[in-house]
Amino acid sequence: MAVASLLFAAIAILMVIDMTSDAGTGADRKHLLGEGLVMLASFTGVGILWRGWRAAEARAAQLDVDLDAAKREAEKFRADAGEALKGLGAAIDKQFDRWSLTPAEREVGLLLLKGLSHRETAEVRKTTEVTVRQQALAVYRKAGLRNRSDLSAFFLEDLLLPRDTAPHV
Repeated sequence: MAVASLLFAAIAILMVIDMTSDAGTGADRKHLLGEGLVMLASFTGVGILWRGWRAAEARAAQLDVDLDAAKREAEKFRADAGEALKGLGAAIDKQFDRWSLTPAEREVGLLLLKGLSHRETAEVRKTTEVTVRQQALAVYRKAGLRNRSDLSAFFLEDLLLPRDTAPHV
């Protein structure tokens, strides 16, 4: 955007110089009017690009503020829920022991619980999506579950408050 602004400004300045030179040599009014319009368009382009650049800067600044706020909120959640999350992690680990999952199956199970897709899990584990699918099926089979939803529900179902005791918002 800055390069385009500089280009428009350079064109406008060159047009001013050319118009001054042409006016001094007695160029006709149509020619000067045409060059004046090009100069005006160039200055208009500079203004539009400059305003767009300022707006983009403002949006970027707001995104930085929003990102910082989201990071603070996530840190607060982790701090508030730290002990509960440790307990949940230990409970998941214990259950994986009961199911006799291999280290690879445990890792796949955790990544699926975190919400990663098979493709994302394969990328994280530096393996193929087919391998991840096979390992996920092994997790489900050993756990006696049908799919990822059942796996998530197994660990999260008891975390949710029953409807009649849930706070009303």
